[in-house]
Amino acid sequence: MLLLVGSIGVCLSIGSAGLSVIDVWGIMLHWVTGIQLGGAEYPDSDVAIVTQLRLSRVLLAVLVGACLATAGAGFQGVLRNPLADPFTLGVASGSSVGAAFLILFGFQSFIGLWSIPIVSFITGVITLLGVLALARSRGTMNIETLVLAGVIVQSFLGAFVSFMVSMSQGVVNQILFWLMGSLALRSWEHVYMVLPFLAVGLPLILMNAQRLNLFAYGERHAAHLGVHVERTKLIVLIASTLLTAAAVSVSGVIGFVGLVVPHLLRLICGPDYRLLVPLSAVCGGIFVLWADTVARMALSPREIQLGIVTAIVGAPFFALLLYRRKHGRGRLGA
Repeated sequence: MLLLVGSIGVCLSIGSAGLSVIDVWGIMLHWVTGIQLGGAEYPDSDVAIVTQLRLSRVLLAVLVGACLATAGAGFQGVLRNPLADPFTLGVASGSSVGAAFLILFGFQSFIGLWSIPIVSFITGVITLLGVLALARSRGTMNIETLVLAGVIVQSFLGAFVSFMVSMSQGVVNQILFWLMGSLALRSWEHVYMVLPFLAVGLPLILMNAQRLNLFAYGERHAAHLGVHVERTKLIVLIASTLLTAAAVSVSGVIGFVGLVVPHLLRLICGPDYRLLVPLSAVCGGIFVLWADTVARMALSPREIQLGIVTAIVGAPFFALLLYRRKHGRGRLGA
């Protein structure tokens, strides 16, 4: 938590507007308490940059990272697979279909700022319902069938997204930029949209953390120990999907967060989900926050898409983890 608070402070102080650290925190002090540091007065434009642009973006990065990493831990627990991630069941493809459809046909502002987030969230949730319907048989969900259904739906919807990209001409860049993920031009409204889902989804998954621990011994053994297996799977899957859909709806597709963060924490602190879930939320927020800071500052004043940064950092790092594990180094300190 100290690292998260420190990261927020540092990333809030960094920007391309040419504001000094003293100016940034003088504005924040006045904005929060009304006290003017040394009697200094700051232009309205500087105040807007710090409080409306930077602060909202920094907090949104933390929320998006926390959602994706928590969802990744939930999916890995239910599917009993440390290589599962929030996009395993096709939620990202479902959300992408809604966003690409709006952009292609020019409907991205038909209800204002909320158009793409709301539609992409709805299509992501509908995707989950379709996957669960395909996987459910006689009131139960087999894990292998669930993963296979997710792969099928993801491939099917991915083909639709590719088709819409190929059909778009004047808006192809808008669709591709959304698919690569970004927090540019986001505001406090997006923060307010994601926050309730994290406030509900994180406690739901944490409440089922001990049951996820028992899942490691197999569903039959967990059932013998008193776990309602199907209900637990459904609750964690729905909570994880809602977290994923909420994050994707405001940021686009950001890969590797839900895969790398829980996996790394599992190597460091073990597989206990009572510890893994809250740590995933905190460390996921830190990871996306710094990735977004790199995205907006590396080629300033131009921005790199956030999904590109997380992939560049996450893919080699994850490959290193697999290499160490392959050679018998189960923990980072080994």
